[in-house]
Amino acid sequence: MVTPTPVYLEVGSKKVFASALDWPGWCRAGKDEEAALEALASYVPRYASVAEEAGVRFPKSAGDSFDVVERVKGGATTDFGAPGEPCAADQSEMTAAVRERHTSLVRASWTVFDQVAAGAPASLRKGPRGGGRDRDKMIGHVLGAEAVYARKIGVRHKEPALGDPAAIESMRADIVEALLHPQPVAERGWLPRYAARRIAWHVLDHAWEMEDRTEPEAENGINTV
Repeated sequence: MVTPTPVYLEVGSKKVFASALDWPGWCRAGKDEEAALEALASYVPRYASVAEEAGVRFPKSAGDSFDVVERVKGGATTDFGAPGEPCAADQSEMTAAVRERHTSLVRASWTVFDQVAAGAPASLRKGPRGGGRDRDKMIGHVLGAEAVYARKIGVRHKEPALGDPAAIESMRADIVEALLHPQPVAERGWLPRYAARRIAWHVLDHAWEMEDRTEPEAENGINTV
């Protein structure tokens, strides 16, 4: 018997995000709830490679059935194209084992992104209406966002330069430490469960976009946020 995957829906006026509670980075959007859940299910094969990289078993049936445990009201960030609202489950305590599992999936997301970037051409195929960043600008965007996200969990680093792997690794190492050993959340800070999901989502969203825009024909939707 298939156990439904717990998800929560962030419902905006123009977009809905479906996020798997226990799988940081497995989060997709659609124009409504049904479309968001369909998109989430369609990304099972792509997310499976992230879980494999993390050494975490990911059921092949994970997208067969979903249990919507909560709906939260989205806002301008949601409609712009990014998940921006935590859910009630994020308030729950995380055991050391759960923190390690979630953090391993964040680390795997970075690895997948770096591998995709290493194999991508400098100029990427243009997205809808001729938009979308090329490879290096996309990498820079991800690193810049990560420096901002890191501050939400008490980690302060300057945005690493594209050609400075030591600085990138240093920032990521401190993010990992903060996720594994979280400190009291500051005002407007992020709880660790939500932080892991948001960080991994952004990294994977752009890794998958880069993959799609490297190929002559993209089968999945492109998000150029």
